[in-house]
Amino acid sequence: MTIVQARPAGQVGLAPPGAPARRSVPGRIRVISGITVASLALLFAALAAGSVSARDGLTVIGRDAGPQVVATAGLYLGLSDMDAQVADALLMGKEYAPQRQAAIAQYERRRSEANQALLKAFELSGDNPAERQTVQSVLDGLGRYERLAGQALLLDTQSGHAAGPPPQKVVEVYRQATDLMRLVLLPQAYNLTLESGTIVRSTYDEKSVMVPIVRFAVIVAGLLALACLIWLQIFLARRFRRVFGPALLAATVVTVVALLAGVNVLGRDTQELRTAKADGFDSVLTLARARAISNSLHGDQSRFLLDKGRADTYEHTFLDKSQSVIYLEAGNLDTYQAKVAQGAKHFLGLLGTELGGSDGERALEAYTRFQDADAKFRALAASGQASQAVSARLGTVRESFDAYDQALLKLAEQHETVFKRATDAGESALDNLWRLLPFAIGGLGLLVIAGVWPRLKEYR
Repeated sequence: MTIVQARPAGQVGLAPPGAPARRSVPGRIRVISGITVASLALLFAALAAGSVSARDGLTVIGRDAGPQVVATAGLYLGLSDMDAQVADALLMGKEYAPQRQAAIAQYERRRSEANQALLKAFELSGDNPAERQTVQSVLDGLGRYERLAGQALLLDTQSGHAAGPPPQKVVEVYRQATDLMRLVLLPQAYNLTLESGTIVRSTYDEKSVMVPIVRFAVIVAGLLALACLIWLQIFLARRFRRVFGPALLAATVVTVVALLAGVNVLGRDTQELRTAKADGFDSVLTLARARAISNSLHGDQSRFLLDKGRADTYEHTFLDKSQSVIYLEAGNLDTYQAKVAQGAKHFLGLLGTELGGSDGERALEAYTRFQDADAKFRALAASGQASQAVSARLGTVRESFDAYDQALLKLAEQHETVFKRATDAGESALDNLWRLLPFAIGGLGLLVIAGVWPRLKEYR
């Protein structure tokens, strides 16, 4: 007769002697628990990787390279306004002495701003030899321009001419200065901004792909962790014929909360990164370029009166720059200004996508008034009324341009607010997530131990 020996109490499910430890109930509990912990670690690793990637993108675009690129875009504005102020000062003559001093003071301010922008561009260039060489070239060229501009202003002061074109020797020196500015320095400044902007664009392109991928990885890792927790609970419930343990149920809830929070934050950061780049940085940079080119074409109006030998050239460059800002198909300036006056609603150019909303409409109206004032002042010049043309250029034309420039500046400030708000919102969401993660990690570790340890103790 075979005698069946009862198992001692507390030894339910104990594997026979010699059985591998992993096939025993304690071994299987340890294996499943280890897989569960590993899946939870994978979840938090994915959350950490996604958070770091999103924060890096927000920092580069919103705090580091982005603002610096916008600052270097001010280099073009500063340089173009320097040349415009010199042209204004040479045109004014002794009849506009206070205004001439104001123009020279503005020239000095713009020169200081240009130098600061060049320093920021040099910092942004890092170890890139090509960009550093470009910055050095602009610095060298700016020094030559300042010498020529100073010489032209000195000769103009000595001549004591009335308002209008200065003596020919002044014009010849200024030609050298403005050619250096328009043909060398401004193209270099524009290229410098484009080169610096590649840092922002490459960062955005990388993060706009990486963050959604990591977010998907978080979802997969989170679902895997939940599946492992449920697997562990079902195993313990079936093996020990008990209901689900409260500790492991709490761990499941914490995992769900961490998963949802992580997915939500990474999704929000993807959107904020897109907003900061597309609705903030891109628009601010575009409007900065539009202001700079507009300032340059405003200077062409003074050069048109200043240098009779190149009047046709400056009228043509005025048209080219106007079409780069707001493009309407036209073969000459009269046709272009007639189309602007008609109130076109759909157009291309730098401002083609930036003039929406009430503020955009006001900017377009200001641009229309500026072009209308330009047409009237050119009509005066064409009819031989030189002094009246100079007066209009320094009066109504300047006033209409200032109103247009202020409208663009207001638009830029609005987009800059969007830029900063998106950056702050994205970083705030990440900060909240990082406050949650340490507690979630520690709490899950304790809850898993609290759910598994009592079952293991039953085999001791």
